[in-house]
Amino acid sequence: MKIAVIHTGPVTLNPIKALFKQWLPEVEMVNIVDDSLLNDVMKAGHLTEAVTSRIVRYALMAQEMGCGAILNQCSSVSEAVDVARSCLRIPYFKIDEPMAKQAVETGPRIGLVATVETTLPPSRRLIEAEALKQNRTVTVQEYLVPGALAYLMETQDQEGHNRMVFDTIQKAAGENDVVVMAQGSMAILLPLCKTLAVPVLASLEAGVRQLIPIAERQE
Repeated sequence: MKIAVIHTGPVTLNPIKALFKQWLPEVEMVNIVDDSLLNDVMKAGHLTEAVTSRIVRYALMAQEMGCGAILNQCSSVSEAVDVARSCLRIPYFKIDEPMAKQAVETGPRIGLVATVETTLPPSRRLIEAEALKQNRTVTVQEYLVPGALAYLMETQDQEGHNRMVFDTIQKAAGENDVVVMAQGSMAILLPLCKTLAVPVLASLEAGVRQLIPIAERQE
């Protein structure tokens, strides 16, 4: 079986490849990478029709290539998945949906930490939609670490990026029942977060593991 992953940048490409090898060793991973998607969203300050259109075209391309499913890697463009799903015969997964579900199950006060401002609104809406599904009331508090992802991409200074982000995660952990790291590029901080008093969630591993059932059905 082939599964396509649509990326908006290279930062999480290798971590997701490693997770596919671990959890989906029989699956052929097809990567579609277009860093202009996130750049255009950041310039506009929101998801645009043009970016949504490109995401839909990439999804249709993956379907034409014979992929049995698609995984969306980027939370900033996740709402384009809702548009693309109506055009496809194959399932299109959001990498952050399992994380949102777990966050709502964990506690009513949810800290949402992001390094890109355009990630916050769709991630908040995803969590709030999940709360409605579960018939629970939640409060989402947003925390932005401006410039951290841009710094990482420009300098490749992972330690510097981690210091910037971890300070904010610590603050969020002191004010909430659970902390959500809105971007996959933050998952590298999980080992540090084990020292904190509340759960800190990342999207990558749970986002890939949600593909296991569909891969098993295709065997």
